[in-house]
Amino acid sequence: MQKTAIDGATRRARRAIAVVFAAHGAASGSFATAIPWIREHLDLSPGWLGIALVFLTVGASSAMSLSARLAHRYSPRPLLAWLSLMCCAGLALPALSPSLVWLCLALFVYGCGLGLMDVAMNAHGVQIEERYGRSVMSGLHGVWSVGTLLGGAGGAFAAHSGVDGRVHLALVAPVLAAAAVVASRWALDVRAEEAARNGESAKSGESGSGAPGTSGEEEPPRFALPGREVLPIGIIGFCAIFAEGASMDWSGIYLRDVTDADPGLAASAFTAFACTMAVARLAGDVVVRRMGAVRTVRASGLVAALGSALVVASATPLMAVTGFALIGVGIAVVVPLCFAAAGHSGTGSQGQAIAGVATLAYASGLAAPAAVGWIAEATSLTVSFGMVTVLLLGLVFGAGVLRTKPRPAAVGAVEADNAALSPPEQKGPAEEKNTGDRSDGQGAGRSSSASEAR
Repeated sequence: MQKTAIDGATRRARRAIAVVFAAHGAASGSFATAIPWIREHLDLSPGWLGIALVFLTVGASSAMSLSARLAHRYSPRPLLAWLSLMCCAGLALPALSPSLVWLCLALFVYGCGLGLMDVAMNAHGVQIEERYGRSVMSGLHGVWSVGTLLGGAGGAFAAHSGVDGRVHLALVAPVLAAAAVVASRWALDVRAEEAARNGESAKSGESGSGAPGTSGEEEPPRFALPGREVLPIGIIGFCAIFAEGASMDWSGIYLRDVTDADPGLAASAFTAFACTMAVARLAGDVVVRRMGAVRTVRASGLVAALGSALVVASATPLMAVTGFALIGVGIAVVVPLCFAAAGHSGTGSQGQAIAGVATLAYASGLAAPAAVGWIAEATSLTVSFGMVTVLLLGLVFGAGVLRTKPRPAAVGAVEADNAALSPPEQKGPAEEKNTGDRSDGQGAGRSSSASEAR
């Protein structure tokens, strides 16, 4: 990635997308703390509640595959605002459901909003990372984790205070929607910038290549499944999110059933996992800049596998809590780096690559809780986390797929931007004539290179 000077608009965009990430995380944390109220309100058994929650993940995975088509057709800045509004508005629906059937439908709709907003904000994050020329995705995901913790803390306070779940989510949803929509106003609008650049090229007698979504770029398929180029990246994300889902959903039960921990200590396993993951993500960009993506993921995989092995071997609650904390540290930066690698892969449209990886990676969020439960039912929870350890070792051996090649188009875009900012050179009559003879071919090449980079 080429390091470039950062302008004020890019810095504002980074702060704005950080707010969007935080809002998305706070929505997830708020909903998680409302699940016990929803279960009690509808008098659901654990089995029926589990079936209902599957609709959340199915909705998210289904919508992610559609996001590339939306990104192609609509301008990124207003699209991010509308998808953020859809996601935050959907947060209030599950608590309003009068029955299990309506709950499943509400969770599917809310999941669609979560998935679409997730891909859109990660696509913006990749664009900002390209402008910075260095890693910023881990920090953005760290802000998401902080948002999750804050949303969970607010939900826990509401539950402890006896606030009705419908009131809690109805109050949180508009606040998060307003924050995300307002922040979206300062997001990058790459399509508008390119249209302006093409307009300047036309005035100079140069031929533009067309803005994305209008001409010069083929419309992506309706469902953006991962292609061969990004499939290995998606598999790395799958392994990391599988471990994340297993740890989030089963850490407390593991401590209760395997180490005989009391309920309060059992709950601390999730807290340790979530906190260490948030801290590691916030510090992850510095590590990635020093070590590179491949070496960082290999080291992270070793740490996470060590933590999972410690969980498997744990005979005391303290050992298990330490193991889950190490898993949180180890997998923290893997998913952000997968999104960044997909966005920088240069295969197809950027939105399509990110959506394909997200669809595969987050599908493991659907598979992990069920797979861990089925294996535990047939054998034990210890064997289930032995499988998690094997998947985490896959991060060590498969990290090389995150190595990305320099994107020539991106360099061309930087040169075009720098040329636009530089004062024109004074040329003699002979030089102007020679330049005019070459302007059609070279100008078209510069304009096309700048367009492809965006």
